[in-house]
Amino acid sequence: MYPEELIASMRAELTDLGFEEFRTAEQVASHLGPDHKGTTFVVINSVCGCAAGAARPGVRYALENASKKPTTLATSFAGNDREAVAKVREIVLPYPPSSPAMALFKDGELVHFIERHHIEGRNAKMIGDHLVEVFEHFCE
Repeated sequence: MYPEELIASMRAELTDLGFEEFRTAEQVASHLGPDHKGTTFVVINSVCGCAAGAARPGVRYALENASKKPTTLATSFAGNDREAVAKVREIVLPYPPSSPAMALFKDGELVHFIERHHIEGRNAKMIGDHLVEVFEHFCE
């Protein structure tokens, strides 16, 4: 686990945008259960450079530029919110564990997943533009 004081600003980059934190498996299961309606965008946050330089700024860019956005924004921090991250990873199987990662759910089903290897080597605008397209396609 990382010291909370180390990751507080990294958490805030998403919570300041309106992301709800899922810190337990129960929170994830309750929200993404069989009765889930609407769209939920889950970001598995991370301390790595690609999260800081591309993933979080790309998410910000997408939310600022998309005309359609997910109903719910949620995040869990890899290495700290272990139960929640494990539950998200279970739900997105067969995708392997990845952080950072992004998942979009619509009416309880995974409709889009972005793994770390889709983030590495790309800049924030590229990721943001991709997310804008995903939101435009799946969100209302």
